[in-house]
Amino acid sequence: MLKWFRRLCLLLTVVAVIAAVWIYRDYQQFSDTPMPLDGHEIVLDVSMGTSFNQIVRQLGKQGATQAPREYWRALAMELGVIRTLRAGEYLLEPGMTPRELLTRMAKGRVIHHQFTIVEGWTFRELRLALAKAEKLKQELQGLGDDDIMARVGKPGQHPEGRFLPETYSFVRGQSDLDILKRAFGSMDEQLLREWNARAPDSPLNSPEELLILASIVEKETGRAEDRGPIAGVFTRRLKIGMRLQTDPTVIYGLGSSFNGNLTRKHLETDTPYNSYTRAGLPPTPIALPGLAAIQAAARPAPGDALYFVAKGDGHSHFSATLGEHNEAVRRYQLR
Repeated sequence: MLKWFRRLCLLLTVVAVIAAVWIYRDYQQFSDTPMPLDGHEIVLDVSMGTSFNQIVRQLGKQGATQAPREYWRALAMELGVIRTLRAGEYLLEPGMTPRELLTRMAKGRVIHHQFTIVEGWTFRELRLALAKAEKLKQELQGLGDDDIMARVGKPGQHPEGRFLPETYSFVRGQSDLDILKRAFGSMDEQLLREWNARAPDSPLNSPEELLILASIVEKETGRAEDRGPIAGVFTRRLKIGMRLQTDPTVIYGLGSSFNGNLTRKHLETDTPYNSYTRAGLPPTPIALPGLAAIQAAARPAPGDALYFVAKGDGHSHFSATLGEHNEAVRRYQLR
């Protein structure tokens, strides 16, 4: 009887060892074998406060795992990350293993989205674009421009032109206000740098005037090679007290009443932004200038041109005299 019992114990021990070895090998295979994503990318969205078991359950619902929850817990314990997994959006890519996923989650390597502020947008257009950015938390809805500037940290400042056009990266949970704060700070930094590097003979009196002139240059051309010469024309006009006579300022002053057709009556109707009826710069920027436009306004191209006209191919023709300019208008505009 005793001999039979010993044999049974030995058999059970052998079975237990074999089972343990099999489970260990299966666990090892699980941890370093790509998850069953069927060649597709999956976004795992982990909210703040989600438990480890809930994360594993969510992976199962999305078809990213069929392994027992105990395997995931054992792997998290092995990596020492069971209590350090961070909330956020994670991209599960074909070929990714459970070990790689948990490591990524522990390091907070979440998905980064992008929002681009386009050169030449007005602040109104920027607000509309932010409102359509689905991945951004919306905090600006219902606020007036003055309220927004107060939340940016610049109460009383006019918002037009104050946000640097570029592409900003953000993660889920960040807001439209976060983007504005970063864009405002970037504009302040770049504007001060270019102001300190401006041409010695610049007629501009402040960084604000530099921003205003840059916004006009931005709206006048999208051609990199024309920004410097156009900035030169406006700079020379400012120096001799000649009116800027630029259509984009008139259009900005018309606001929502402008229907796309600029008429002589518009040019003759006085507003604070009508550079045909008023000398000098308008009271505020008229758009969001990019860095290239700011650089052109700070260090305009040399020359003697006081006039320019669009050639119809995206480029501009520059003239030193009114007679030359009128001839260019007949050639390129009136055909």
